[in-house]
This record gives sequence, C-alpha cells and structure tokens, in this order.
Amino acid sequence: MATRTDALTAHLRAQIVDGTLPPGTRLPSESGLMAEHGVGRSAVRESLTRLQAEGLVHTRRGAGSFVLAPPPDPADTPGIRPVRTLEDRAHLLGFRLALEPEAAALAAGHRTDADLADLAHHLDRLDAAADRPAEALGSDFAFHLGIARASGNPYLADAIAALGPLMIAMPRARLAGAGTSTPAQVHAEHLEILECLTGGDAAGAAAAMRVHLTASRRRLSAAGRHP
Repeated sequence: MATRTDALTAHLRAQIVDGTLPPGTRLPSESGLMAEHGVGRSAVRESLTRLQAEGLVHTRRGAGSFVLAPPPDPADTPGIRPVRTLEDRAHLLGFRLALEPEAAALAAGHRTDADLADLAHHLDRLDAAADRPAEALGSDFAFHLGIARASGNPYLADAIAALGPLMIAMPRARLAGAGTSTPAQVHAEHLEILECLTGGDAAGAAAAMRVHLTASRRRLSAAGRHP
C-alpha cells in the first residue's frame, strides 16, 4: 500500500522527468511541501532522501533542495536499469570501473587534438559550475562521454551515452563547494586523466580513471554513512 511518502516522491519525480521542474530549480521549502501536499515533515524529508539517492535532487544546508538532471526516458534506453538507491549507484560505479579504464587506455592512443580540446573545455566548465549542481553534473558526464568517444570504439561510446548524466555520482560533499576539499580532489583526478591522455600514456590513463572511479565509490559510501 502506497504511503504519503511514496505519493510525494512519485509526484516530485514525475515533475522532474516531464520537465515541469527543470534542472537547477529550487524546490519549495519543507514547510511549503508540507502545506502543498498535506504531509508531515518526516514524509517530506524521507521523500527528499529518496530523490537524492536517485540523483534527481541535491540538498544544500541553508540553501534548499535543487533539481539535477532528469533520468533518461526508458523508451530511449532499453535494457538500462533505473538508479534509485545508493546500492544501485554503487553497482553502477562497479560497472563503470569495468568499462571506463579500458576506454581511457584506448583513448590515449586514438585521441585527436580536437578531442583533447573538447575534454579540456568540459573540465573547465565543470570547475566553473561548482555551485551549480545541474551544470556540473552535465559537464562531468560530457567529460567521461568524450573519453569514450575518443577511444575509437563506438560500442564503448554507446554504452556510456546510454547510461546518461545520472551515471555521475555527486554526493553532498562534492556539491556543497565551500568548506570542503572534494571539488579540488575531483578536479585533480580529472586533470590527471587528461594529462595522461595528452601524453598518449595508455597505462597511465587507465590507472588514473581507475583511481578516480574508486575515489568516487569511496565518496559515495561516505555519503551513505552520513546522509
């Protein structure tokens, strides 16, 4: 039997997916959601927690909750499992660890100057959007998709493209910005990948991608322990 939390979560999820609440939108306050939907504070908080686990919203203390990117339409990505929980996201990172280091290694040998320029552009945009979660997520995804495309293997590129922007795990500490070292750490990890690609170092690029994704999994685990 559906609970009020289930109903509120489904309602907000539907509004995010259909674009009624576009990326970057600030959700109403807890009090506003309580009044609008006739639910208690615990239901609102549980609903926001679920939406955060799905990667649909980000809550920043003192600023509120903001919409990230909607998930891909299942009709456009047949066979792609939905990412609804932290456990799902951990499995997704495991899948990426099996795939993206090889893509990075291949890209080191196939990338063009244009590929490198595009990757540097995406990394610059990612750094500039530290306080704009939806833009940061999109630029991070574009960086990883660009590497897959630079690999020269269209199946690798298709696999990453099918996952969509929500394959990017962005725990609260990363998105909070000021007062944390996480954005700088993520920048250093991406930059190491780009430098290896620029130098044509296949083994280094694969290792740097593996380090980055392993660190992402560790940050995700920490976010799960400290919601």
